[in-house]
Formats: sequence, structure tokens, C-alpha cells
Amino acid sequence: MKSRPGKILVLRGGAIGDFILTLPAIDALRRHFPDAHLEVVGYPHIVELAMLGGVVDRVQPIEARGLAGFFARNGTLDAVLSDYFSGFEIIVSYLFDPDGVFQANVARCSGAQFILGPHRPDEAGLIHAAQAFLKPLERLAIYQADPLPRLRLAPRAPRPNRRLALHPGSGSEKKNWPEKQWTGLLQGLTETTALDLLLAGGEAEGEKMRRLACGLPSERVALARSLPLSELAVELQGCCAFAGHDSGISHLAAAIGLPCLLLWGESNEGVWRPPQPGVRILKPVGGLQQLGIEQVAGALVGLLTE
Repeated sequence: MKSRPGKILVLRGGAIGDFILTLPAIDALRRHFPDAHLEVVGYPHIVELAMLGGVVDRVQPIEARGLAGFFARNGTLDAVLSDYFSGFEIIVSYLFDPDGVFQANVARCSGAQFILGPHRPDEAGLIHAAQAFLKPLERLAIYQADPLPRLRLAPRAPRPNRRLALHPGSGSEKKNWPEKQWTGLLQGLTETTALDLLLAGGEAEGEKMRRLACGLPSERVALARSLPLSELAVELQGCCAFAGHDSGISHLAAAIGLPCLLLWGESNEGVWRPPQPGVRILKPVGGLQQLGIEQVAGALVGLLTE
């Protein structure tokens, strides 16, 4: 390995939260090799987040058709991708490659030092995911890196900050607080506070968002539906706090630096929660069905008045 690599590549699939929890590793590479060209390959709508704070120099899509051959044992390798991989001195891969097939095929066309990171952390080890994704970088003498995912957005002009962001969904319905509870919470917030509300969600949550907004003062409720993540990040930046579930959008809000209240279901909190100190978790015994509106509203008031 060259002591000062010219080009470093990180490959990362997975969902929004997986990528955000890998940001500390990407940031550590940038800090350790400040003069290197740092590139990330992943799902375009997710890896664009790495460009927001100027941490990486370039992002590339992972859906390249030619990549399939690299996951076949002794497969036929795409010439363009082979040439692409050959241009890097260090390749860090968090792709699912249990049998090392991808790694072996990359070695056929590239002399880069190849570092294999975990696709997912070993939950039995009770090591937080961000720490697990940092661990492989010890091979590059990167130790004690900052484990907190951070998205450093360009500063915005100061303005009255009285908008609360809420994401009433997630990637799985079983992770969600019941919709009727959300309805009661939102109604209570508009009746007892001066807060404006920003409801965020994806394409599949559009009808739910419209139902939740129905009956609320239209001048105080905005919907952020299916926004590109970079645009959603800017919208969240203008909020005073965030409430949501175990989801990628919650990780996004925490990485921006918002105080967060997360209604947590069955996922392993010690491994998957956003690790930022401004994050509060409500995880009731018996599941989210047992969580009352008053309890959530009280926790939000406490978060906002700290």
C-alpha cells in the first residue's frame, strides 16, 4: 500500500440508515488521507448524502449492469469496471460478499489493498453499527475515529425556528406507532403549542400523511413527501427538533444535529439507534402499542425545553 494513496474507493449498498451509519468510516478516511481522491459507489439516491458536506469527491451508482459479473465465481469481468477498479490504491467494500467472490474478482483486475467491512454488524457482539463499520479501518492505522455520523450542511440564514419535523412511518409497519396515536399527538400539538409541523415520508406513506394532515390547520402543516434526501436534509435543517421511529429518516435528522425523540420498537437499540447525544429513545415494555399520547407529548415538551 502506498503511504499516501492517490485514490480511495468505498462501496456501500444497504438502506438509508446503513449508509448514514457508515459516514463515520468515510469521514475517517477523508481525515486520515486528506489529499486523496475519495469516491463512493452506492445507490444514487442515498450516496448523494456524502456529497452534501464535501466529504467525498465523487459518487457513482452501484446498479451498473457490469457489476453482476464480479459476484460470479470466476465470472467474466466487465472491461470498463475492471479498468475503473484498477485506478484505486485502496478499496473498502461493505457489500454482502460472504464467500469472498467479489473480493477475488476485484483482485483479478486491481492491485489495490482490499479491505472487507461488514455488510451488517454482528448484533450478538453488542457493538454499535457505526463502530463496527469503523473497525476494518484499523488495517490503515485509523484508530479512535469519531463514531458519530455527521452531515455538515451549508449554514442557512437565521430565522424563527418553530417547526417540528415528524416522520410517522418507517421501512416496516411493525416499527410504527399506531396511526390513531399519531393523529391524537398532532392534534394536541396544534392545539397546545405554537409549533408548525413538517410531516416527512416516502411514496408509500403519502396517503397516511394526507390522513394525518386532514383536519389540522393547513397554514401550520407542511408535507415533505418523497423528496430527494439532499432536499429533505435541507428541510430538516430548518426545524427545531424531530420525532419518528427506527428509520433511515431518523438517522438523517440525528446526523444533521436535530434533537430527536424516537419511538423504538423491537430492533436492537444498542446496535442500531442513532448514537448522537441529542437522541432520546422511548421503548415501552410490551411494544409500541403500549405507548400513550400523553407520554410522547410529555417527552417532546422535555426535548424542546432542554
